[in-house]
Amino acid sequence: MSDTPENGAAAPQTPAAAPQVSSRVLAQYIRDMSFENILAQKGVTGDAQPEIQVQVNLDARKRKPDDQYEVITKLNITSKTKEKGEPLFVLELEYAGVFEVKGVPEEQMHPYLLIECPRITFPFLRRIVSDITRDGGFPPLNLETIDFLALYRSELARRVEAEKAKAN
Repeated sequence: MSDTPENGAAAPQTPAAAPQVSSRVLAQYIRDMSFENILAQKGVTGDAQPEIQVQVNLDARKRKPDDQYEVITKLNITSKTKEKGEPLFVLELEYAGVFEVKGVPEEQMHPYLLIECPRITFPFLRRIVSDITRDGGFPPLNLETIDFLALYRSELARRVEAEKAKAN
């Protein structure tokens, strides 16, 4: 079959196309989870108005098959009373997604894995946190949306500062 149109004119030449980026989720799962209901274990005196702290860490690893990566979102959530700082509960959760990523240039792969992939798995992670806290005897904790771009940028800035401190 010829590349020329039926009228005999040459087909227009297009510049080399940029690689098409494709990404799909192959699996999602809880890697590790721990929930401690300290309120039920020890009891808390007075009014238990909660103060909640959420720490987020991200990790990404290349897997054996080409173009596959495991991206892990690690949450450490602590709840304490506002008045006395007595602990109410602690939730530690590692949630992983396995992604097949193609067409992303190597220099952009790290930010892609630590920004875009956690955005995809976050709604599922949020649901798990809500269910665990509710099933643990507390009102469901509905996490605010996490700005993974800002988290990535702050981690880069922290690493630069650490390198400067190490050099001095």
